[in-house]
This record gives sequence, C-alpha cells and structure tokens, in this order.
Amino acid sequence: MKIQIDAHTLERADERGTNENEIIDVVNSGSPVPAKYGKLGKCKVYHFKLQRNGKYYE
Repeated sequence: MKIQIDAHTLERADERGTNENEIIDVVNSGSPVPAKYGKLGKCKVYHFKLQRNGKYYE
C-alpha cells in the first residue's frame, strides 16, 4: 500500500521532532489505539536519547 503524507503533516512532524520515515514505520508496524469517532490510530515508542528544545528525552 502506498502511503501519502501531505506537506502540512510533514511540517508538523518536523516541529515535533519526527520525519516521514518514522510516520510510515508507525503506520506499518505501530500498535493500534482507540481514536476519536470510533476510529483507530497507531502508536509506537522510539528511544530518542537526545536533547530537544532544552530537555533530554529517553
């Protein structure tokens, strides 16, 4: 399946410290979680181990 990500989503991803490759990885292999309106989202925890905006994140 081809995953298309719009430009606005990629801008917001960059603001949040992620990228297109991680988004695609989550869509393909993330765990399902309940979302609004009876839909399902996906989540996945990555080990970051870097500082971002003055705060260290595991």
